[in-house]
Amino acid sequence: MATKSLEAKMLGKNVGRLFLQVFLILVGLLYFAPFLWMFSTSLRLAKDSFSLPPALFPTAFEIGNYFEVFNKVPFFSFFLNSFKVAVVVALGNVIFSSMAAYSFARIRFPGRNILFLVLLSGLMITNQVTAIPQFILMAKLHMIDNTWTLVLLWLVNPLGIFLIRQQMMAISDSYEEAALMDGANRWWIYSRIMVPMSVPAISVSTVLWFVANWNDFFRPLLFINTWENMTLPLGMTALTGAVGSGNYSAVLAGVMLSLLPCVVIYIFGQRYLLEGLSTGGLKQ
Repeated sequence: MATKSLEAKMLGKNVGRLFLQVFLILVGLLYFAPFLWMFSTSLRLAKDSFSLPPALFPTAFEIGNYFEVFNKVPFFSFFLNSFKVAVVVALGNVIFSSMAAYSFARIRFPGRNILFLVLLSGLMITNQVTAIPQFILMAKLHMIDNTWTLVLLWLVNPLGIFLIRQQMMAISDSYEEAALMDGANRWWIYSRIMVPMSVPAISVSTVLWFVANWNDFFRPLLFINTWENMTLPLGMTALTGAVGSGNYSAVLAGVMLSLLPCVVIYIFGQRYLLEGLSTGGLKQ
């Protein structure tokens, strides 16, 4: 009887696991369907871009849509501008966020918790709320139509500080105490102990800000005016043509090309992303 009961429990667990896997596969397909439609539409004729009902697979394999992207807009210039902004912002966030996170996590000073709450309150303020004062400030600094404006506005982000701080708070105090007993200073502890042990959270922060800046449309629309300084999301709007009369298959071809860096980063960094997301909610 005990054996049958154990077999029944094992069978129930296997059936439950099977249903869970099927459910997750269906959810994954649901999320993947828009990307499949976008890819297939990028290979269709312009007249078939928005055919009803929507087709999930290519119909004409019109490779010319991808060549049209390079012929109509300076795609490589847009790509380099986006890459410069995204990389500099991601690296800057790693430096500033990790240093601030170490201060909030491991250094005790008066008003630390209050200051951290004030910092986190910045998460409740949307980009649209700060757009006008930011524009006025950059205009006075004569930095309109400058890609470095996009960098300066994103260099510090409260969410990155929060993620890395949570990771550093989960690190045992014994590492820091041993380093202090050996005569190490704060900078040595930060750079040699805390940063290497916080790689998962730092990786999450880096990928988040790279993707966010790579896909950002709102701020480039406000601050960038010329072709030479446009980023990919803003530059791709030129493919739509006057009053939206352009080839939308070519537009989606450009979008597919612009997705490649994000996909590559995710493929190579997914292990650290999973580790960072799983430990980001830990606290001391």
